[in-house]
Amino acid sequence: MLKVIAADDAKMTAPEPGLRRQVMASTDPMMLVRHRMEAGWVGAAHSHPHEQLIYVLSGEIALVVDGSTYTLRAGDSVMVPGDVVHQASAAVESEVLDVFTPAREEYR
Repeated sequence: MLKVIAADDAKMTAPEPGLRRQVMASTDPMMLVRHRMEAGWVGAAHSHPHEQLIYVLSGEIALVVDGSTYTLRAGDSVMVPGDVVHQASAAVESEVLDVFTPAREEYR
């Protein structure tokens, strides 16, 4: 039996100012996460052991990886390897889908 997870803004958490998160479908090996960023949001530089696939649904984000800045717009995607320091920001309201492998237990 499949478990359908509907996008629901009311179920989003606010892990930091300007960022909202909803964990969507997940298994132990992989997790789909929806993030909504307010205009002006700047995330902290960080790394994690998980590989991260980013798909921009709307808006535009800047992603800094190893000192290089990449601009991602709606429809763009990128894969960030595990253990690589990266930082994202959104000059405009944006929404992305992230796939993490393995799943991020701290998000559950």
